[in-house]
Amino acid sequence: MALVIHNVKLAPGIYRLTVQGSYPARMGQFFMLRCWDTYPVLSRPISVHDLTADSISFLYRVQGTGTKLLSALQAGDRIQLEGPFGQGFPDPQGRTALVGGGIGIAPMLLAARGISGASVFLGYSGLPFGVDGFNEASHDVTIKSGGTIVDAIDPSRYDTIYACGPVAMMRSLAQKAEGSCAKLYVSIEKRMGCGIGACNSCTLTIAGTNRKVCIDGPVFPAREVNWNDLHRL
Repeated sequence: MALVIHNVKLAPGIYRLTVQGSYPARMGQFFMLRCWDTYPVLSRPISVHDLTADSISFLYRVQGTGTKLLSALQAGDRIQLEGPFGQGFPDPQGRTALVGGGIGIAPMLLAARGISGASVFLGYSGLPFGVDGFNEASHDVTIKSGGTIVDAIDPSRYDTIYACGPVAMMRSLAQKAEGSCAKLYVSIEKRMGCGIGACNSCTLTIAGTNRKVCIDGPVFPAREVNWNDLHRL
């Protein structure tokens, strides 16, 4: 069990939870979180937002019973963390862009802190949230409210692109990146039960084979993703 440092509301339904402790996570990985005993049965998979020498932060949206319970946490409360899980983003090559849409900005802050000179693109359907850390981490941050952040990106300027956000956003970016030299990697969200590949609840078809988001992902090369499969989630 770990100690909650703070749990800050950034926007309606959006919270940043910071927990005490030192964790060896890398960009794009996730933890399984729970602050309850028996119900809900499953812990909640949430990507790592930020790390310091003695804390870890998670950015999340309240969507159901589990995240609603997380949002009620206060400083000094206890929480159970399991992880880190997943493969995360691969090491970048050359010029790098980080693209986050809505709550999909969550894994991008840790990436921005670790990749010197990365360009950051953040898209929101409403008012922006959580941008303060990005402005600290990068001198090249583009923020767009309304429309699609994909319009602001020229894939031909980059060698590596990491993206996380709505399926439509990532699919549009993948289509725009076709024909360029950019290697696009997307972080995929899917319901999961265990986080370690035992329950098979997060299986997807990737590159024509069954893959598990929890252990094979959540990051996959965009060219291998069956976008029609994702739209059925």
